[in-house]
Amino acid sequence: MSQPVPPAGAPEQSPLGKPSGYCSEYAPALLFPIDRAPKRAELGIHGALPFVGEDLWNAYELSWLNPRGKPVVAMATFRVPATSPRLIESKSLKLYLNSFNGTCFDDAAVVRETIGRDLSAASGAAVEVELHTLDTRPTRELDYAVGELIDTLDIEIDDYLPRPGLLRVDTTCEPVSETLVSQLLKSNCLVTGQPDWGTVVIRYSGQPIDRASLLRYIVSFRDHNEFHEQCVERIFTDLRRYCAPQRLAVWARYTRRGGLDINPFRADPGEPPPDNSGDIRQ
Repeated sequence: MSQPVPPAGAPEQSPLGKPSGYCSEYAPALLFPIDRAPKRAELGIHGALPFVGEDLWNAYELSWLNPRGKPVVAMATFRVPATSPRLIESKSLKLYLNSFNGTCFDDAAVVRETIGRDLSAASGAAVEVELHTLDTRPTRELDYAVGELIDTLDIEIDDYLPRPGLLRVDTTCEPVSETLVSQLLKSNCLVTGQPDWGTVVIRYSGQPIDRASLLRYIVSFRDHNEFHEQCVERIFTDLRRYCAPQRLAVWARYTRRGGLDINPFRADPGEPPPDNSGDIRQ
């Protein structure tokens, strides 16, 4: 019996986990968007989003040819709004950026406008693009997330699939405003099952979240298969549901892969986003 064919735009249809030829001529068709709605429906999100935010990408492998055929190299950042109906699969973005390598462009401004147009079309929302050629000496500060690290807690853990029911708050204490950090976030790619590593930051106001329960919950993602953006939305939604904070912001800085790092941010409206300093592993 033949197997059912996944619908167009399903993760299984992406270039992940498949041999990929190197295309060095500009090819926007290489971008593979994936609908956010199915995974959000798993979280009970239908219609209006319970958060604001963005997916901040840093690209370290970007090059093209100037009108005389001389290579130009650059770094770039892309900000995909969380309101976009589609995320962009990371390997397809790498292949798309590679397609600039053998293509001539008049200048960096044209490249920036081209990438912005293509990513906006793929994601279904306006994507902000910043581009800096290396001759301008761009920098990105590496730093540790500001907050209280909870990873030194001496706890026993034996569950490695998401268990939001582990989360608890201390209702006997006064509300607090604090930022908690864990470098132990690990999940696996939804398609290939390969590991993704990240640092997660939780900034909230409300009844104190029990730190041991939070650490067990974060580590419980260890064998979970989901894209970076989806994991952060799951963490935000679970914390909102089980801990009921007055204010909440969650973001993660994932380790670079294929010349790209992804840094999703989800928060209550009005919560300021983090800066783009890099995690030590990026």
